[in-house]
Amino acid sequence: MYVMTTANAPLPVFAPAPVWARRAAHAIALCAVPSGLWRIAMASGVYVGYSEQVLRDVFDIPGWGIAYVVGLSVLAEVAALFPLLLVSDRWQPLRPRALATLAWTASGVLVLVALWQLVVAFTVESQTYMSSDTALTVWWLAFAPLFAIPALMTAVTWSYAKRHRAWGQA
Repeated sequence: MYVMTTANAPLPVFAPAPVWARRAAHAIALCAVPSGLWRIAMASGVYVGYSEQVLRDVFDIPGWGIAYVVGLSVLAEVAALFPLLLVSDRWQPLRPRALATLAWTASGVLVLVALWQLVVAFTVESQTYMSSDTALTVWWLAFAPLFAIPALMTAVTWSYAKRHRAWGQA
């Protein structure tokens, strides 16, 4: 006699993520790359537009600032890989609603961080550290893709929540 328990119950099968959601999740991971490379270049001693005094006084480079900048780059890229879990067919979370809540929270935080970064980017003080307009343009090109992440993350999260909510109502 076979008795079904929670230990041997089949996992629910969810609808696959739409192609646009998969592409958006991959785009999020790619959006974090230019700024990470820019930071790593700065930590490696490549001239990125800051004087040596600014690097030393503001960013503590050389020094602990190198670990901070490289660590921030690694952390940002790892975080940018999180949306891939939301579109994966191979990985099934034990608590899809908890993951959806986490993803919605992350989306909200990303929107707030993006707004804050716009405020910081347009302040006079943040622009005076750069030594040339060319360096500032390169900085903008490296960091501009980050502003697409909140919208992409919200779209991927919406897709995930919609697919898992539809299963819960069936």
